[in-house]
Amino acid sequence: MDPVSELVRAWKIPVGKWGKALIDFIVEYFQWLFDAIKISLNFVIENATAFLLLLPPFVLALALAGFAYWLQKSWKLALGVLLGLLFIMNQGLWKETVQTLVLVVGATALSMAIGVPLGIWAAHKPKVWRVLQPVLDLMQTMPTFVYLIPILILFGLGAAPALIVTIIFAMPAPVRMTYLGITSIPKPMIEAGESFGATKRQLLWKVELPAALPSIMAGLTQCIMLSLSMVVFATLIGA
Repeated sequence: MDPVSELVRAWKIPVGKWGKALIDFIVEYFQWLFDAIKISLNFVIENATAFLLLLPPFVLALALAGFAYWLQKSWKLALGVLLGLLFIMNQGLWKETVQTLVLVVGATALSMAIGVPLGIWAAHKPKVWRVLQPVLDLMQTMPTFVYLIPILILFGLGAAPALIVTIIFAMPAPVRMTYLGITSIPKPMIEAGESFGATKRQLLWKVELPAALPSIMAGLTQCIMLSLSMVVFATLIGA
């Protein structure tokens, strides 16, 4: 080995020790916070699941098929949803399906609730986007198991850590699509609103958000698909 390589290897940066020290510090002094978050999320998830399981399965299946028809105005889609749910009932997997539904809906709702405001903020503050963009890139490129391990250490096993991991995985999509939608609005449209004396809040609610809605809805679609794919890993942590 050449001298330069030996010198580089000799001065090894103890990243592993630093990471372990950081995790130990967080666990020692902030475990109460993570326990509170876990208990709260588990309470919501368990009660939502219990409520849906109280409903007759066929009634819930009809409701979901009707919701699909209301969204797409397609009786073929609604029939496909109904037949698929009936097949799940036939296979004895209804409880697991309801648990998956609760996790996906919860993760999607929280991802959108966090991601859309972040995207709006980043679209109006270029400095925020410069900080946020590499974080989003890291969240999307990092292998799932890399951040699954610290989440397990901090929150333990159960549905709550699965929900948190799913949010981390799915949230970049609504942030990016909201940012794209807001920044892609033609300047003449913004100037027209300003010329009529619209305030920043009025511009946001009456000009920017309606114009960016197709992009935000695309972010919602991506968020649902990412949440659904990530929930598969929830079985690894006891969810």
